[in-house]
Order: sequence, then C-alpha cells, then structure tokens
Amino acid sequence: MNYLKIRKSYGSNGEKYVFIHENRKEESILVAIPSVHWSYLYKYEESGPETYEKIRETLEKVTLPEEALELSQRIRQWTSEM
Repeated sequence: MNYLKIRKSYGSNGEKYVFIHENRKEESILVAIPSVHWSYLYKYEESGPETYEKIRETLEKVTLPEEALELSQRIRQWTSEM
C-alpha cells in the first residue's frame, strides 16, 4: 500500500507544504517540498540518524541553515509516526 501525507511546516521563514509518500511494498519513503524544489528518497533500513543528517545537509542547499534544521527535525518526527 501507498500513503501520502501532506503536512504544513510553520517556521521562521514562513510556511511550507511537506509531502511524505510511504511505499510499503518497496519499503521506502519519499519526502518532497515543492516550494523549494527539494525531495529525498530513502529505504526503511536507512532511517537512522545519518539519514536525517543527510536530509538536513541537502535542505541547506535550498534553504537557510536554521530552516533546514527545523524542517529536518519535523520530517524526522512525521516519518517516525508513519
């Protein structure tokens, strides 16, 4: 089964929609933030601290460092709830 959740992130730089697609058959999660042209795909087995650090690092390429930190922390929380 596939699940798509859409979350709003209210941060210091305004609100952003975060799309989280879980593909249970392929055991993967795709996270996308269209407003900053960013996405990240990872497998369940990769969902550890290193992955969320990589998410933060890639977000820093399209947002400010403090916003990247906020977003990566929220993404970690939201994906762990799935």
